[in-house]
Amino acid sequence: MRRCEMSAFKAFKASVPVAWSSNLYITLVRGMPGTRKLHRRTLAALHLGKVNRTVMKSNTPTIRGMIQQVKRLVVVETEEMFEARKQKAETHKALRPPLVLNHHPVSPTNSSQ
Repeated sequence: MRRCEMSAFKAFKASVPVAWSSNLYITLVRGMPGTRKLHRRTLAALHLGKVNRTVMKSNTPTIRGMIQQVKRLVVVETEEMFEARKQKAETHKALRPPLVLNHHPVSPTNSSQ
């Protein structure tokens, strides 16, 4: 049996309940074509018009009900999870020190021997 390793972010995400957070970050991860009209209207009410767009909403029963209705189309994160994901993406895109290669010219006397 193979044991699945959990990344630190996934472990953190699993340990923080969404119900405890005051704000929720909702990201549309699937497209709207082919969905029900009710789902499209719910996404419009959440101000999610395009894929990979994120909105911040307060954690109220109304918003959680809307999320429950379109749960297969969206990803919900708490503030801590959102900040951790953004920080990880930022460090991944950070500039790295340049790779310096020293090319010493070969002298003609060494190459003929």
